[in-house]
Formats: sequence, C-alpha cells, structure tokens
Amino acid sequence: MAEQKGRTFVVTGATSGLGLLTARELAAHGGRVLLAVRDAARGEEVASSLRRAYPGVEVEVRQVDLLNLSSIRRAAQEIGEEKSVDVLVNNAGISMVEHSVTAQGAERHLAANHLGHFALTALLEPALRRSPAPRVVTVTSYMHEKGELDLDDVAWSRKYTPLAAYSASKLANAVFGVELARREQSSSSPITSILAHPGYSNTPMQSRGTGITGIVMRVSGKLFAQSPEMGALPQLFAATEPDLAAGSYIGPDGRGGRSGHPAHVQLSAVAQDPELGRRLWERSQQLTGIHWHTTEI
Repeated sequence: MAEQKGRTFVVTGATSGLGLLTARELAAHGGRVLLAVRDAARGEEVASSLRRAYPGVEVEVRQVDLLNLSSIRRAAQEIGEEKSVDVLVNNAGISMVEHSVTAQGAERHLAANHLGHFALTALLEPALRRSPAPRVVTVTSYMHEKGELDLDDVAWSRKYTPLAAYSASKLANAVFGVELARREQSSSSPITSILAHPGYSNTPMQSRGTGITGIVMRVSGKLFAQSPEMGALPQLFAATEPDLAAGSYIGPDGRGGRSGHPAHVQLSAVAQDPELGRRLWERSQQLTGIHWHTTEI
C-alpha cells in the first residue's frame, strides 16, 4: 500500500474485526482516519492504541448508530465539517440476530447493514465531492449470491431465518454499490463506488450465531476460515489502489473466492440487475427519508 498522507478516511465498525484492521493499516500508512463506531468509549480505546502504536497519526472517533437515523444525521453533520472525505468504507455489519424490526419498518440486518450505510453515504455526499478523487467502498459478502430481496416485505413478516436475512442484506450492499456506480456515471465530479468482500474470514461475526448454528460457525471459522488480516486486504485494496474502475468488485483470488489475496472477482448477475438497483434505491430513500442528488439513468 502506498502512503496515504493527506487523505481522510471514514471507516464504519472500526472497533473490531475487519474494520479495526482496516483503520489500523490506513493509519499506519499516514491516513487521517475517522472511526465511525456505535460504542464511542470503545472507539476512544482503539484510537488511543493506534496513537501509541503509530506516533503522530491522526485518528478520531465519531459516534454513529447505524440503526438510528437521528444518530446517522448527527454523525454526518460532524463528519461533514471535514475539509473533505476522500474515502468512506462502509464496513460495519451485524449477522445472525433474532428477528426484530426497526421504527422504519425494516428487518434489523437490512436496516444496519444496508439502510444505515445508504443514509450515511447520502448525507456525506457533499464532503465526498469536495475530495479530488472521492471513493465509497461497500463491503458485501460472497453470501450475497444466496440472498433474495423482497422489497415488498422488508420487515420479513413471513418466514424468517437469520442466515437468509443476513444474505439478503449483503445482496442489498452489492446492489447498492453497483447502482451508485451506475448513477455516478453522469456526474461531473463522480464518486467512485467499489465493492469488496473478505471471503471466509475468522472474524468476531463467526461467534455471533446462537444454538447449533452458532457452534458450527465458531468451529468452522477456527478450522477453515482465513485470518482476519487476510480478510481485510480486499477492502484495503479497494480503498487505496489507484485507478480502480467504478463498479469494481474486489475479493480473495483463491478457490471459490473464500481465501487468498485481493483480485478483481465476478459479481453475481442479480447484483447487477439495473431494475433491482432502481427499486432498491427508491425503497431505501422511502424507508430512510433521505434522498440523493445523483441522477437516475
């Protein structure tokens, strides 16, 4: 990775797992890093540890709860006071939680993993456009290939399983990243939208399942998953590699995309469906009450 001095990065979910590793490497290479985290106290601990490890680095905390639109608006207002935001890394996520619905009527996986990032990205659009080369990296998963989006039942009021809901939210991440790239094509100062996935990585998410499913996930993660350090490489590559084309999808280069080093990989056909992209965009604006200024094509 080249030196990142003079560039400002916002990383969501930066207190653990892939987000922490991403923030650490960006700071280690001279980037100014804003930790956009739900737990501000934990964020300050991470920031302090990074300052000790890399004297002189610029690391600050911005509290944001991606399940709370008021919190997202407050955080975006604070972050928006930056001279510019060069790269936003939409990394935070939840997985394998029991069924619950937000005040906006959306199931929790979809709300946290997609809608929260959709809203945050939209509200940070002005700060991003002040950068000479703005970029948004949205972290999805190979599990998006198994996801199904029912935009008429975002609450999952019918049959619900945590894995299916998680996969659907990761599909929403992928569709959003592609649709953002599509809409930015006609902009005079386009934001480059890139997608990344970590493969099968042994992160804290592997320990969040309950019951038999949780046991299987934890054992499988320890036995078969690659290290979180390897899992963070695709999103670091997506955030820092110069001249990546809008809509690029970066993931591990190993068999099945489960492990390996960063490479351009193939996105599923459903994630690239322009009609699904248009419908998800409109539904996301409706649910969040936040409208973008990008042009529909």
